[in-house]
Amino acid sequence: MQPVQPQQVQVAVIRVVYHWRVDPEHFAAFRETWTETTNRIHDTVPGALGSFLMRSVEDPTDVQTVAKWVSLDAWRAFFEGENPHQMTGMRELGERTSVVAYDEIGDQTR
Repeated sequence: MQPVQPQQVQVAVIRVVYHWRVDPEHFAAFRETWTETTNRIHDTVPGALGSFLMRSVEDPTDVQTVAKWVSLDAWRAFFEGENPHQMTGMRELGERTSVVAYDEIGDQTR
């Protein structure tokens, strides 16, 4: 007899990639503002699951933030109008050049 395995609940999530241009002299302030913004959004906006920040090793002005949301609808409710007030500080320190939402198909990070 095989042992009963616990059932895995799969949650469909999306990732939203925000591409930014940030001058190197503004990066430290951008990073601090991103941290505060991300935590505030995660704590107050339904469906927000946090994000991570990346900067190109070849071009320090090339910055990406990748947010995780429980659904496309949850993110759209937040992003309506394309300039959520929660992200004002980030937009003051960097130029957001694109935003693309992706279905998360798999995640093998550990």
